[in-house]
Amino acid sequence: RVLSPGIVPPKVKTHLQAQTVSAMAVGHQHNHEVSGDRGGLGIYQQHGVVGLWRGVTGAVPRVAVGSAVQLATFASAKDWWFRKGSWAAVLAGGMVSGVAVAVTMTPFDVISTRLYNQPVDADGTGKLYRGFLDCILQISSKEGLLGLYKGIGAVYLRLGPHTVLSLFFWDKLRNMVQH
Repeated sequence: RVLSPGIVPPKVKTHLQAQTVSAMAVGHQHNHEVSGDRGGLGIYQQHGVVGLWRGVTGAVPRVAVGSAVQLATFASAKDWWFRKGSWAAVLAGGMVSGVAVAVTMTPFDVISTRLYNQPVDADGTGKLYRGFLDCILQISSKEGLLGLYKGIGAVYLRLGPHTVLSLFFWDKLRNMVQH
């Protein structure tokens, strides 16, 4: 096996998630074999390890910005706006943080998806975008700034509950350990 189950590069995951039959297809289809980790084998054989991680430049800032916003907004909302120590303050802080995370991470999700899913030429160079900044500029100029927020509802439905629950349990466990 080329890839272990827990280490599937994001590009492979995106290609396989976007893949569908041609009658329903939207955008470029990479047509990888969908069974297990084999979807990445074709990318690896054509473009090597670099091909597996092409487009990750949109994902790294996504995680950095998302984590910073998540913790900063949670701490601020919990301590400034609500009665300290109450479970309601922790829950509300998590909700505020969930909204902030969705708003800040959505542009990076859009950029990452576009970079991962674009068609490539024989040497693996993207046919639509030259990189992270080019992708931002093209989306902004062709679709406006709101083009960077496509799918924000779905992003919130995924990240909102995750943020609330993660921060709620983290805060409660942290308090248990401190006492």
